[in-house]
Formats: sequence, C-alpha cells, structure tokens
Amino acid sequence: MKKKILFFEDLGKKEFQETWMYQKKLFDEIIQKKVNNISDKKAGYFLFVEHPHVYTIGKNGHKNQHLLVSSDFLKKIDVSFYQTDRGGDITYHGPGQLIGYPILNMDYFFTDIHKYLRLLEEVMIHFLCKNYAIKGERKKGRTGVWFNNGKNGKSRKICAIGIRMSRWVTMHGFALNVNTDLQYFNHIIPCGIYNQEVTSLKKELKKDDISLQKVKCMVKKSFQEIFDVEFINMPD
Repeated sequence: MKKKILFFEDLGKKEFQETWMYQKKLFDEIIQKKVNNISDKKAGYFLFVEHPHVYTIGKNGHKNQHLLVSSDFLKKIDVSFYQTDRGGDITYHGPGQLIGYPILNMDYFFTDIHKYLRLLEEVMIHFLCKNYAIKGERKKGRTGVWFNNGKNGKSRKICAIGIRMSRWVTMHGFALNVNTDLQYFNHIIPCGIYNQEVTSLKKELKKDDISLQKVKCMVKKSFQEIFDVEFINMPD
C-alpha cells in the first residue's frame, strides 16, 4: 500500500501564539478543501517547534484550580499564558521541550479520535523504547506517556498530549520533555492531575543536555513507522 504523504516543517523556536495561528491556517485550509470536495494528494502536515516559556490550558481546563500563581507572578518570571481550543487541562511549554503538531486529514487514516490519541502515545512509547530502552507507559483513563523505573512505584509523566479535532481534521499534538526545566511545572497542576510527578529524558538518563536535533530525527522515524507516512519538506 502506498504511504500517505505529509508536509514536514521544523519551525525552530517560535512563540506559541504565532505557531497557533499558523496551525489554524493549515487546519482551516484542509477543512475548506474537504467542504468544497477538492481532492488533495497530501494527508496533512507535521510541525516541530520549541516554544519560549508558556502555560496553555484546554477549553475545558480549570485555570482557577490548576494555575497556582497570579498573573503578576507570571509576568515576573516572563511566562505567557493562553486559553486554547484543544482538549486537556493546563500544561507548560518551554525551551528544551520538543513539540509536535500533526495537522492531519483523518479521512486518509481512520475516523476514530481515541485510536488517534492512542497512536500518538504509541509514537512516544516506540521512540523511548527503540532509542533509549525506556519503557513508556499509558495510564488508564489518562492521555499521555509515563515512565516508571519500579524503584519507588511512582510514575513520572514524560509526554503530554492535547489535541483538537473538527470535521476529522486534527491540530495541536504532543509535548515531549527532553531537556526541559521541570521547575516550571511547580506553578501548575500539570494536566489537572494532582500529585503527579513530571520528568524529562535528561533527568531519567542522568545526562547532560541531550541533542534535540537527534531526538527530532528519532521521533520523526517513530511517527513515520506508527502512522505509515512519508514526509516531504514544506515547499517554500
């Protein structure tokens, strides 16, 4: 079977708001083509980005309960805040974290939102196991990927996932903690889950900074394998 084609673009370091609007532009273009029955040879887009310090919360999140600091404090530590149109609760994005935004026309794949979320988790589980011999785990009733080395029986979340899907087109995606400064998670209840530790690849491997570029290549390969796609670079 012929592989599905996705346009790939690495946005480098970019503000959340600017990236959100760019995602929405690509998302809306796919929907408009679907509405007008215009055929498209590509199945969507896949973006990588690294954001400056920002807290984002899903449309049904609980800011008053899960953001633990004031707006003045956020200004003091130079962190932005956005209420978004994705699912899920509050999370942190920042330097050293790899963000992946798949903007997919699910008509090319399958029309099942739960299956899509599970496959995003599978991408991370595959990446962690194949490249670092880390066993990523799911948690029943939760979305995301955790790590548990069995020493104290307490799992740590290494990847958060939050998406939007409309007319079977996706946007938003996953946030993988690579070299992330985990102190920023102390000011929120991450994903609205109390008493939940957050970790990073750097912390679990007990290494100096890990090459984000190498991680990007590995995650791309895992995404290609799990979703059975081929990437071509975004045209200029």
